[in-house]
Amino acid sequence: MGHVSKRLYSTASKLAVSTAQLKQFPPKEAILRLDSGKPNFFDPESWATLQPPPTSSLTAFAHRIGLSNVLSSTDVVRRACTHKSFVNLHAKYYPSSPSPPTNANLATLGNALMGLFASEYLHAAYPHLPTRVLKAAVSAHVGPLTCASVAQEMGAVPLLRWHRQPATPMSPALLHSDALASIPRAITALVYQERSLQSARKFVQSFFFSRQVDLQSMIKFRDPKRALIETVAKFGHQRPKSRLLKETGRYSNSPVFVVGIFSGLDKLGEGFGSSLKMAEYRAAEDSLHRLYLTRTPDHLLQVPSSTFPLKQGNVYMAGTETPYTPGVLGEAEILYASSGRSNVVAPKRQTLEESEARRDGLDV
Repeated sequence: MGHVSKRLYSTASKLAVSTAQLKQFPPKEAILRLDSGKPNFFDPESWATLQPPPTSSLTAFAHRIGLSNVLSSTDVVRRACTHKSFVNLHAKYYPSSPSPPTNANLATLGNALMGLFASEYLHAAYPHLPTRVLKAAVSAHVGPLTCASVAQEMGAVPLLRWHRQPATPMSPALLHSDALASIPRAITALVYQERSLQSARKFVQSFFFSRQVDLQSMIKFRDPKRALIETVAKFGHQRPKSRLLKETGRYSNSPVFVVGIFSGLDKLGEGFGSSLKMAEYRAAEDSLHRLYLTRTPDHLLQVPSSTFPLKQGNVYMAGTETPYTPGVLGEAEILYASSGRSNVVAPKRQTLEESEARRDGLDV
C-alpha cells in the first residue's frame, strides 16, 4: 500500500493533478481488492489522466490568453482541451457515464481556418515565393509542431486530456504533441464561431504570425547560376554577368574574392568566397534570395478574406464588402534542371575563372 501511494503521489505531481479539489485522496480505487478472485491493481497514471482539470485552472487559462469574453464558460475551455482519444479511455473506466465532449470538430475547423489565414498572408506578403517553399512556410507558421509549441507557451499542458494510441495500419501513432496541437486549433474555431472571421484571423496573427520563421533556409538551389539565368530571361531582362568587385590575397593561403552579378546596370546580388567559383555561386544564390524573399510593405499588405463584411450581408452584392485592391502576384518559380522543358535556350556556361582567363589571353 505504501508503494502504491508513493507512485500515486509522484504521478499526480508529474501530470500536474491538484489534490486540493479532490474529496478523497488517495481515492478508493487505490485500495487493493479482489474481483472474481483476481487482484485488481490500481494504475495511478490512468487515474491521474482521468481527473478533470480544476475550474480555477480553466478560468485562469482563458484570462491568460486574453479570451475570457469568448471562453466565458469553463465547460467550453474543458472541451477545447479534451482530445478525441480521451473518449476511449473514459469509456474503459466509466462505461455507464456519458462520454465527455471533445474538440474533434473544433480542431478540424480551426485547422482549415489557420491554413487559410497562413496561405493568404504568406502569398500576399511574399508574392514571388516558390510553391514548395510556400507550403513549407505555411507548415512552419501553423503546422502541428508550431501549434503544440504555442499551446505549451499558453500553459495548456496541464489542461490537456488525451490518451496515447499506438500506430495502426490505418493511422499513425498519436503522440503528446499531436494532441496538444489540437488546443490552439479548437480555440481558433471557437473565436470564429462566437465572434467573426476577422477576430479569428487576429487571434492567429497574434499568436502565430508574430513568430520569426527563417524562410531563407527553406530555399535551396542545386545550380543557382542556371536558375538565375532562366529567371532573368523569363522577366525579359539582360543576361546576368558576373564581375569581380574586390579581392585580397589571391596568391596567399587564404584568398577572399567578392563577386557581384549584374543585369545591365542593375546589381542583382553579391557573394564572397575563397575561390572565384564559390563567390559566384553565392552571388547567384543571393540574387535569387533577393527576388523570392521580396516582402510587401506592411501598410500595403491586404489579404482577400479581410474584405468580408463585418456585419450580416451578401458578399456578392456591391457595397456590402470592404474595398479590396489585389496585389500583383509574382511569376511562377523557374523550374531549372528540367531536362530542357523550361523553354529557355541557355548557352554553354562559362565561369568567372574562364572569363578572366580568356581576358588575360589564356587557354581554358
